[in-house]
Order: sequence, then structure tokens, then C-alpha cells
Amino acid sequence: MLAVVGPSGSGKSTLLACLSGLETPLRGSVMIDGVNMRGLSPQRSARHRRGRVGFVFQSYNLLPALTARENVSLPARLARRRADRKTVDDALAAVGLLDVAHRRPDELSGGQQQRVAIARTLVVEPEVVFADEPTGALDSVAGAGVLSLLRDRAAGDRAVVMVTHDLAAAARADRALVLRDGKVHAELHHPDAEALFTAVERAAAPA
Repeated sequence: MLAVVGPSGSGKSTLLACLSGLETPLRGSVMIDGVNMRGLSPQRSARHRRGRVGFVFQSYNLLPALTARENVSLPARLARRRADRKTVDDALAAVGLLDVAHRRPDELSGGQQQRVAIARTLVVEPEVVFADEPTGALDSVAGAGVLSLLRDRAAGDRAVVMVTHDLAAAARADRALVLRDGKVHAELHHPDAEALFTAVERAAAPA
């Protein structure tokens, strides 16, 4: 589990988009499962991501015409993976939303929509989950539950890359990168919140 932290405008979300294949970097390469994403056409990149990568968007990106249950099942259907009713409901239950599975996004709070977006990503069991502020719209209890789900996901041959302003959340990671002006300012292994706070403060200080 890798956390990416840093001052606002340091390039965290841009880095996440490049790593996940949603954007193409101008230089360098992004390797996912041995494949250089920079060299793929948009169509091939989309197919590769669909099979291996999950993305939790800060803006949720739920389809307004679909219920929570239908939103969660959609990526699996697009990837032609099995997503039966029980699998989808188990994912919703894991984020505490099985009781609102029939509701559409406009009938849900921001925090509920965020948890639907997380369930939608986890149901396909991607090899890498990229999460942009996954706890940003959640209260402390719901946020802790989501972090536990992501922490559990980062095991074996699966990984989680998370951008966050929440240093307590970042402290759950195995490693943290502190960005400043699009560059790695510091790298911490098994960080605690205090060490992260100090590193981010230094990154935010005038050069």
C-alpha cells in the first residue's frame, strides 16, 4: 500500500492519473504487469486497465440513471467478469450500504456515493487499486472502515496506491511519497502521522 501526500498543487492527482493509465505522461514510462501503458493506443489502454486496474475517483463518477447495485456491477460486466447478485451485494455490505442498493446516486449522500464508488472498484478484484482521496467525503467511522478494506486489499500480489490529505490515513500505508512541485520530495517507509506531517510541512515551506 503506497500513499501519496503533499501540499495542494504538488501533482498528486496528476501522478495518480498517469500511473493508472488515465493520462499519458510526456516522458518516461508506466509499467503495469509488464506492459508499458505509454505505448498503448487509447483502446488497448482501456482494455488493459479494465482487466487489471481499479480507480476510485474523488468525484465518484457514478452513472445517475443506475441504482447503487447496478453501478457496482457495471465494471465487472464491462470486463466480462462474473458479478452475480450475491457478489455485488457482498461488496455493498462491506461498505455498509446494502440497505440502499436500490437507490440512485441523487438519492444518496456524498459519503454514500463515495462508498458505492469503492464497492464498484473492489467487486472486480483488480490487481492494483488507485484511489484519489477515498475518505475525503466520509466521517471518521466510515472512513476507518474504507481504509481497512483498502488495507486488506493490499496483500499478496495486489496493491493499493492512494492519494490523500489525511495523514492518519496515509500512516496506514507501507510506504509514502511526499510530492512537491511534481517531484518526490521525500519517501517514508512504514510512516507514522507525525513523520508525515513533518515531511509535508517541509515540502510546503518556501524553497
